[in-house]
Amino acid sequence: MFQTTQRRIFEQVNSLRESDVLPFHEILDAKMVDAALTAEGVTFSERVYTPIVTLCLFLSQVLDPDHSCRAAVARLITWLAINGRKPCAPETGSYCQARQRLPLEVVVRLVRQTGREIDDRAHDAWLWKGRRVLLVDGTTASMPDTPENREAFPLSNTQGIGLGFPLVRIVAVISLATSVVRDLALGPYKGKETGETALFRTLLDGLEAGDVVVGDRYFASYFMIAELDGRGVDALSRMHQRRKFDFRRGRWLGIEDHVVTWTKPQRPEWMDEEVYAEFPDEQAVRELRITVKQPGFRVDELVLVTTMLYEGDYAKEELANLFLQRWNIELDLRSIKDVLQMDVLRCKSPEMVKKEIWMHLLAYNLIRGVMAKAAKAHGKQPRLLSFKGALQTMTAFQDPLRRATPSPREHLVEAMLKAIASHDVGDRFGRVEPRANKRRPKPQRYLMVPRDEARKRLMKKA
Repeated sequence: MFQTTQRRIFEQVNSLRESDVLPFHEILDAKMVDAALTAEGVTFSERVYTPIVTLCLFLSQVLDPDHSCRAAVARLITWLAINGRKPCAPETGSYCQARQRLPLEVVVRLVRQTGREIDDRAHDAWLWKGRRVLLVDGTTASMPDTPENREAFPLSNTQGIGLGFPLVRIVAVISLATSVVRDLALGPYKGKETGETALFRTLLDGLEAGDVVVGDRYFASYFMIAELDGRGVDALSRMHQRRKFDFRRGRWLGIEDHVVTWTKPQRPEWMDEEVYAEFPDEQAVRELRITVKQPGFRVDELVLVTTMLYEGDYAKEELANLFLQRWNIELDLRSIKDVLQMDVLRCKSPEMVKKEIWMHLLAYNLIRGVMAKAAKAHGKQPRLLSFKGALQTMTAFQDPLRRATPSPREHLVEAMLKAIASHDVGDRFGRVEPRANKRRPKPQRYLMVPRDEARKRLMKKA
């Protein structure tokens, strides 16, 4: 019985990934999907919306600019008709119920596994001094203003009930080499232990000894640096604005480059006494100041702090160049939110909001995996390829790949990878652009009262 079920999983994955339900070839690995479903105890039953079909449809939905359930069901009807099977009903109710049944943990497993496997296959030339560098940063996304979403993700203090939208805070760990999302943490926009550093602490178990974590000044606290150092993970961040530094003290390494000892501060309110006692009383860190001579850069100098203490192994210029690459995570988050349209979520319950976010990340990682394959085949670096260009190219090759026989399909895949490798993002470093929009928005008034009240006012005027 188990072998029969497993065979159906393989057949469905292999059939779906070569159809127009998904926009590119070899999107899912059957063994990976089977392992994720088995690990979460998902049963396979004989219905139209099996876990495999639901996963693939959900994935195609977040990749489609329309993002609607109706369009996703229409793609399934097309696939069933092409394969000589009885089309399902065009209504979306069954599909929406199937999405709710799909466990969130399955999608989370697939995101983490795809990120890990793509990163493990990274070319040595893509690494920094032979080490894996992970970028960490936070962002937000809005969602429909439903009572359930408001309870789980409260509105910001500047928004009134019925006037704003619930916000979810997102902290992502993204690989510098391949741009894949290695892990993610979600939380409310406001409340106790909902900041970026608090969410990042929930992801520390996913780090490995030898990793390098690069973040902004919010991640330059004593406890964060000591925690990473205790795990064998090096940190590189901008100095927190409240911390004092004096380059006349400490062990001199070079001009405005020294090693000093930080002392453990008082226990913060959010930390237990037992956890506080486990931190060392002192932490050795390296402080260095770099001068930015780039025209248009917002600051002239940066003070960095790191646990990479030895100047012979890590020169000041190398650390400076590495930190300047932290900006790449801003571009990666922009690709996820703008290109994949995750900035405004559409699900009306907190559980489905989480699934929608993780499904976007799965689609993003799979696209990045194809980009890494194209980069390796044509001697490029994934960071220098356009994410939007890759998505457009894979979408254009969708129908020919579906219709081609095995031999021509290999030729089409090679042509697709070559086209993806040709879409360079350009030399971003040194680009100067004003932080302003030229196109004016339409002069539409903002809703200043809840919509129900606004409707009542309009009815009174009628």
